[in-house]
Amino acid sequence: MSEQTDTMDVNDGAQEQGTADQEGAAAPGENYERASFDELGESAGSAGAQGETSLDVILDIPVTLSMEIGRSRISIENLLQLAKGSVVELDRMAGEPLDVLVNGTLVARGEVVVVNDKFGVRLSDVISPAERVKSLK
Repeated sequence: MSEQTDTMDVNDGAQEQGTADQEGAAAPGENYERASFDELGESAGSAGAQGETSLDVILDIPVTLSMEIGRSRISIENLLQLAKGSVVELDRMAGEPLDVLVNGTLVARGEVVVVNDKFGVRLSDVISPAERVKSLK
């Protein structure tokens, strides 16, 4: 019988300790600390106040520049029949300027030129930033 008493004493002690731990713990939501945020850096605020914009932050971001002569839609059947010497008709007339795209957004138009045996593009029309923003909407 003493064995049962010893066992009960041990269990009772564990239960008392468990309830003491639960009472000492804070209820959810009671123990918190308010988040604090620093003000924006003075350099960013003062640059905007002076009318100067610093582009240094974005100058190293890579972009994809592409030149588009024209486009064409063809069926998969016709695509599979293309071979060396095939001609694909584009949606542009000969002599029309090509589109200069940055990350898929039209930024300018130009004409193809040859410089030192390499192709280049001479820009003839640069799209204004306001027109670029309108085209995004």
